[in-house]
Amino acid sequence: MHQQDVEQLVERVALRLGRGLSLEDLDGLLLAYSSNQSHADRVRVNFLLSKRVPADVTAWQLSHGIGTAVRPVVVPANDELGMLGRVCVPLMVRGFRVGYLWVQLDLDDPGAAPVLAGLPDVASELEQLSTLLLESNTAESEFRRRREQDFMAACAGDMNALAAVAGWKEIQGRGPWLLVTVLDADGWAEGADPLAATLIHRSAALQATIGVDAALFSAGTETHAVVLFRESTGRADHAQVLVHYQLELAKRSGRPVHRIILGASEGFAKPRELAEAYRQSRQAAQAAAVDPRLGELVDCRATGVYQVLASAGGGAAAWADSGSVYFRVLEDHDRNNELLSVLELFYDNDGSVQEVAARLHLHRSSIYNRLGRIRQLLGVDPLKGTVRLELHAALKARRWAGRPRI
Repeated sequence: MHQQDVEQLVERVALRLGRGLSLEDLDGLLLAYSSNQSHADRVRVNFLLSKRVPADVTAWQLSHGIGTAVRPVVVPANDELGMLGRVCVPLMVRGFRVGYLWVQLDLDDPGAAPVLAGLPDVASELEQLSTLLLESNTAESEFRRRREQDFMAACAGDMNALAAVAGWKEIQGRGPWLLVTVLDADGWAEGADPLAATLIHRSAALQATIGVDAALFSAGTETHAVVLFRESTGRADHAQVLVHYQLELAKRSGRPVHRIILGASEGFAKPRELAEAYRQSRQAAQAAAVDPRLGELVDCRATGVYQVLASAGGGAAAWADSGSVYFRVLEDHDRNNELLSVLELFYDNDGSVQEVAARLHLHRSSIYNRLGRIRQLLGVDPLKGTVRLELHAALKARRWAGRPRI
């Protein structure tokens, strides 16, 4: 980002609007401000001195929806904070939130209407400003972009890319490693613009790993991010990245992010094993996305039968039909999802009726009754031998059919 160009644009917009402006990044850090201001309130003065928005002011601003807004938002005055009214202009590029431009209202302003009416006249300047902020993002630099492309090519098994990545100073001599796939369980398929979606995941991963020494490199794709860690026995660093990634993704996408999953590979000591590690971590994230009982920090070896289902391959329709006659009989008679849900919980909890009843908030007699109905429909005992194995595998195959296609 050319700071001089940013400052000149801010001054130009301020002159055309006749108001004092301040420009901040997504973390509330001051990037630039205009010199003209007939009256600066206490919040503006403190902001220009400290270069950062204080927590109470941030809370007031966020309470008016600026974190998800895509159009200008009027934030009313707050006498307790010593804050006059403002107009917040979210700066967006291809759906990617890059910062906020704040227009302070004057003491004698009757409202925000004059400012809102003047914004279309400075649309060109605001677009230029947004572009400059986007280019300032480290994840969007050309050098970083090329390295991430090489890294993802190496994850896909490209031998030339693997050789290049193996020589990076971040990686050379710092093994053994662990690869992690970071997935938004609910929003992985969102976004009509793949370039914007990729940039959001790249930026979120980069910001989430800052200061985490064990995180050696990160990259983003349209649907998820990938982080290379030094192998460790604990998961504290991974948990930290998970929390920060969730916050960064929500901030940049402008929508709630409810569940982030980290799928981890086995440790590996040779760079040429990167592609297999990527397959393992991706499969772990997919399994956790369709089976919440696995949790949010998931090692590939903990995904059980999903490893078998993943190794069988197949296209988008794979495993949609398990081929089990018993399973189809139960599906046909399970109109309210009362039978299969009980059966799966029963299998997953080692046959504990008490645990299943507690999970479903039912009396144990209700569980026994449903198991009796299943036994009657099938004509065999679903809790024994090969029938149990068949039905449990079919239940997991149904889940696996709905996995994220990443």
